[in-house]
This record gives sequence, C-alpha cells and structure tokens, in this order.
Amino acid sequence: MDTSASLRQHVLGLLNGGHAHATFDQAIKNFPTELRGKKPKGAEHSAWQVLEHLRIAQWDILEFTRDAKHKSPDWPSGYWPAKATPPDEKAWDKSVRAFKRDLRALCDLVADESNDLFATIPHGTGQTILKEALLTADHNAYHLGEFVLVRRLLAAWK
Repeated sequence: MDTSASLRQHVLGLLNGGHAHATFDQAIKNFPTELRGKKPKGAEHSAWQVLEHLRIAQWDILEFTRDAKHKSPDWPSGYWPAKATPPDEKAWDKSVRAFKRDLRALCDLVADESNDLFATIPHGTGQTILKEALLTADHNAYHLGEFVLVRRLLAAWK
C-alpha cells in the first residue's frame, strides 16, 4: 500500500473510532428514551445536548470543508441546544441519522483519491481536508467520551 492510501486508511479509522474508545454506535445503542434529556448530577449537559453538539459541530466542519458559501453557527449558542430534552420523540433518531450521514460524507471526502488531503481549502485560512478530518475525529472522540460518562452517571452503561 502506498503512503497516501495508508494515510487515508488511518484517518478513516480515526473517524470511525473504536480503537481506543467506544464507537458512536456503541455509545448510543439502546440509550433509554426516558434518560435522553436528563442531566446527571455534576454534569453540564444531557445526552441529548451532547448528541446534538456532536452532530452540529461535525456538520459545520464538513460543510466548511466542501462549501465556500457555508456560514458557521454562532459560537457557542449555535453549537449546543438550549434545552436539555429533545423537542419531540423523533428528534433523537433524526440527529443520529444526520450524524451518521455527515460522518459518511466526510469519510468519502477522505477516501476519494482525487482529493489532495494536504491541499489548502481555497476558502479557508490554511485548513486542509486532512486537518479538518483530524479535527473531527478528535472532537468526536472527546464528546463520545463525555456521552459515555453521562450514560455511566445515569446508570445506563454496562
């Protein structure tokens, strides 16, 4: 395998997780509906807020990477839902689907050999696809850890 293909595979491994921590699917699997909007004692966020933050931040990075006209949400208010609870029963599943869709799209960008991972994104300030993919992997790993901690504090993690 050449170094470019090897690098792409390593980055895809980081994005999909599971090497040193839980994957997204493992973290959210069978999360009790009645606990999704509950903030455990000592925690700043509910599982719903962490899930939405993961989705919004990943979406923002993806859209910045591929769309020169993308406008990021205001920080921090645009990246965290104000309410601890999902707005309705369908919101959780919709957020999960969107997170997975955007993760696949980012992985497709990384895997596409026609994309130079080291080329500066024309509308950026020095960012590259590689930098944005690594940023996403790092951010997702951090907040998936937070999500698992929330589950543990709610006694919803085995």
